Amino acid sequence: MTVLTLRLALACLFAYPLACAPARAGTVFVASQQGASLTRIETAGDAVHATTAVAAAPATVAAGAGRLYLSHPDGRAITVLDAVSGGVLRRLPYAGQAFGLAASADGRSVYVGDWSADRVSRLSPETGVVEATVAVGRDPAGVVLDRRGRLYVADRESRQVSVVDAERMERIATVAVGEAPFALALSPAEDRLYVANVRSNDLSVIDTGNLRVLATVPVGAMPYGVAVSPDGGRILVTNQHAGTVSVLDARTLRLAATVPVGRYPEGVAVSGGRAYVANWFSDDVSVIDLATLEETARIPVAEGPRSLVAAQETVR
Repeated sequence: MTVLTLRLALACLFAYPLACAPARAGTVFVASQQGASLTRIETAGDAVHATTAVAAAPATVAAGAGRLYLSHPDGRAITVLDAVSGGVLRRLPYAGQAFGLAASADGRSVYVGDWSADRVSRLSPETGVVEATVAVGRDPAGVVLDRRGRLYVADRESRQVSVVDAERMERIATVAVGEAPFALALSPAEDRLYVANVRSNDLSVIDTGNLRVLATVPVGAMPYGVAVSPDGGRILVTNQHAGTVSVLDARTLRLAATVPVGRYPEGVAVSGGRAYVANWFSDDVSVIDLATLEETARIPVAEGPRSLVAAQETVR
């Protein structure tokens, strides 16, 4: 072994552990705010594969086109990572409080909700140059992009969802929802948008065809996260103050189960037949079996996990 090879091996083991092996299908990445780290969980064994340090106070993690993106509202920056190796590619300065994130399927654009400036920016993930901005409601939180190029933004203090044409960066509609909308999730067919309303303790269901609210469904106290199973049959809502996850039948919108998890659950993501829940105050991730609707494991992670994302395809 040459000196250079030895140095690279040692760097992999001690400095950049997340980059030592490629991510595969069944990988979940967890952003820990207080721990300033990104943890990689392999779902085959529901165990931590590696943890790497990132810049301070990451808030949201998003994925797209082989990249991971972390927002740092207080650091006024976005970190770009390679989803294959987990290594940091670059840190993009952002003149605002970047919070919610979404990435285009082709990897050419990242959409950033600016918490303090009430706007969404489209920027280059390579250079960080802001290409366009659009005004939205107050305190934009969750951001999701659909396959036809519509961007949905949860305007927390405006009690609405803004709908933006992502190509033109123009707001084309607003939809009134519950109080303090925060998290968003699309159904697999993208015909429904689910909105977790933090202060009204309910879930708004929007028909994305006509942009009307179909139903408002009560859930638990302080719903902060929402996800949908791959078959579209289950909706999962994390209830921060209740320490539970509400599982709804997507067809009937009736409660199928209430699953106790860790303290202050926030982000939730689904990989295969399981859901993964970031428990902010208990510093772990709950694993929920979607067949039995029971918690099957708790995975310790770095302090303050708030957001997570599942890798749905092999990226080697």
